[in-house]
Amino acid sequence: MQNVLDLYRQKQLGAADALGWVKDGDSIIVPTAASEPPELLTALGEARRKFRDVKVYQLLGLGNYGYYDPETTDHVRHVAYFLSGTTRKPCQEGWADLVPNHFSEIPRMIKRGELPADVLFALASPMDEHGYFSLSLGADYAMAAVERARAIVLEVNPNVPFAYGECHVHISQVAAVVESSLPLREVKMAEIGEVQKAIGAHVAGLINDGDTLQIGFGGIPDAVVTQLTHKRDLGIHTEMIGDGIISLWESGAITCRKKNFMPGKMIATFALGTQRLYRAMHHNLMLEMRPSDFVNDPAIAGMNDNLVAINGTLQLDFAGQCGSESLGYKPFSSTGGQTDFIRAANRSKGGRGIIVTPSTAKNDTISRIVPTLTEGTFVSCSKNDVNYVVTEYGVAQLRGKSLRQRAQELIAIAHPNFRAELTEEARKMKLL
Repeated sequence: MQNVLDLYRQKQLGAADALGWVKDGDSIIVPTAASEPPELLTALGEARRKFRDVKVYQLLGLGNYGYYDPETTDHVRHVAYFLSGTTRKPCQEGWADLVPNHFSEIPRMIKRGELPADVLFALASPMDEHGYFSLSLGADYAMAAVERARAIVLEVNPNVPFAYGECHVHISQVAAVVESSLPLREVKMAEIGEVQKAIGAHVAGLINDGDTLQIGFGGIPDAVVTQLTHKRDLGIHTEMIGDGIISLWESGAITCRKKNFMPGKMIATFALGTQRLYRAMHHNLMLEMRPSDFVNDPAIAGMNDNLVAINGTLQLDFAGQCGSESLGYKPFSSTGGQTDFIRAANRSKGGRGIIVTPSTAKNDTISRIVPTLTEGTFVSCSKNDVNYVVTEYGVAQLRGKSLRQRAQELIAIAHPNFRAELTEEARKMKLL
């Protein structure tokens, strides 16, 4: 114990001094969302003009740091794996970048050198008596960066839970430790309206006792969660763990007893929620946080029988193609784990992949079900992968269906105000 404490003290630095591990031309890897280290990134933003051609790679960045500055991108530039409210505008305006990817493949791309990883900046739990820190809030691609990076710089915060799984870093691997006690970033469960409730009820009808769930983030997934408390022996194998899953676990609906793959364990790759979630994660023997090349890999996730994957989309065409990540040619988010888990569900014995969407956008003025995707739209999930589609008006099952049958199924769950127009378009396309 004394040896690891001595190492810790030797490597302890202030945030500004820890930037000494960053060189011009470096690529800094930052884990997902709440696992970003605010003290380090604030210091980087303040000192950005001292660097040249430094890039910060991150999925779902939350904090608005000084380097989000169109005037200083030659010094420090953000590169996103997935856009957030903070990073969307910079990317759309062209002074931040977006790297297309499947979440499952980011660690492999780092290990292969297809994505650079010179320095890792990550938020970590306090060190345990054996010298290990837990990257509990984001194992994702951070663990690949641990293998690849020249320098690992950890921001250690007592509010970060110590979780189990494949998310640990030893003090001997660390270049510098920066201590912080800032409150963790919190995201509350979304407000649930009548449309979300209706969609949630349809989805809940597709979920059986003993199923294993992958649940996305937002109002509709939260609405689904609230209608599953009466289920029994549910399992979890999901990229994100949030307050909704913890609510189900506390209600007794989640036991993971019926899981055939890693029974008794909830599996996730990153965490985003409130203090309730973070407290529940701390030394929770039922939870394992693992990298996304394990959690999201379709071949691995698909080993779970009765895997139900629930994800959202922005637009869906008659063939079943999902445009989930752009508004025309303008990036809105990214692929994330949607395709990973749809394919995993299709591989799973008894699996079901579910795409959820409100039937309309902009106060019922735009149908989300369309004859063809808007020009320039990125296809997130192909027509060959989509299984169930759910709106507030019902459920369409597309697997094994012809283009004609798909058009009929989707028009039936479109908003009534658009069904006649969609039917006429389907006739023009010789689908009806």
